[in-house]
Amino acid sequence: MATEHDEISASDFEARFRRLTTALDAGHNQDCIECHRCSACARSTFCSDSERLVGCHYCVASTNCTDCSHSSHCARLVGCHHCRLSEDCTASSYLVRCTALANCSYCFGCVGLSGKDFHILNEPYERSEYFKVTARLTRELRLERHT
Repeated sequence: MATEHDEISASDFEARFRRLTTALDAGHNQDCIECHRCSACARSTFCSDSERLVGCHYCVASTNCTDCSHSSHCARLVGCHHCRLSEDCTASSYLVRCTALANCSYCFGCVGLSGKDFHILNEPYERSEYFKVTARLTRELRLERHT
């Protein structure tokens, strides 16, 4: 059964693709709701001061993130939530100053971990101790301003 999508020609594809990439390269947001001071974002809501977010919600001062929410000052995250000052992480939550984590939660200052929870500087902590130490470090490092 043929559909209207079967009828697209190579030249039509190229022209339509060029229009889409030109709009993105020009910094235009596409299908965003209540995003402020954002550029080249798509399908995002309630974000601010960010660039090239796709499907993100409530993110601030972040770039090149996809399917993230409630994160700030982050770069190149995919499927992450409630992260701060982190980059190159995937499918993780509640990260602070982390780099290259996958499937982790509640990590602070960690690099290159996968499938870990409640770690500080790549070392495991008991849940209650983790929150005590990170609260103190957050104050001492003055990270509370990056929320």
